[in-house]
Amino acid sequence: MLTIYIDADACPVKDEVYKVARRYGMKTVIVANSTMRVPTDAIFELVVRTGFGAADDWIAGVIGAADICITSDIPLAARCVANGAVALDPKGRLFTADTIGEAVAMRDLMDELRTTGQASGGPAAMTPKDRSRFLARLDEAVNAARRAAKT
Repeated sequence: MLTIYIDADACPVKDEVYKVARRYGMKTVIVANSTMRVPTDAIFELVVRTGFGAADDWIAGVIGAADICITSDIPLAARCVANGAVALDPKGRLFTADTIGEAVAMRDLMDELRTTGQASGGPAAMTPKDRSRFLARLDEAVNAARRAAKT
């Protein structure tokens, strides 16, 4: 069964994912380090894994081909893509086998620049345009996964 996995602890687009999941009746697993409120619909499941990296490890261990992971964590996205899934960040950037290498390299470069003091700060705040882009890309990813599952 096609499933959306949400790396939920700091995910700013959970409500948007819930909306799309309801539209398609798609199972959605919300994975977090602590308990949180999730919709009571039968398609939603909360999985709590405590400890550093435990939620990421759980997602990477169960995600399958054509599933979708919502995460801003590039290493987790790379692990999901290695399992045949796609990953989508909260600003609508889609990670596939063709794009994940560049994303990992950029993350490593920025980490090095921050470590050496040549760069500072984090990502820009979410905008309405980011949310709109995310919704469009999630819809595209869900439809692509559904088409792939039929073949």
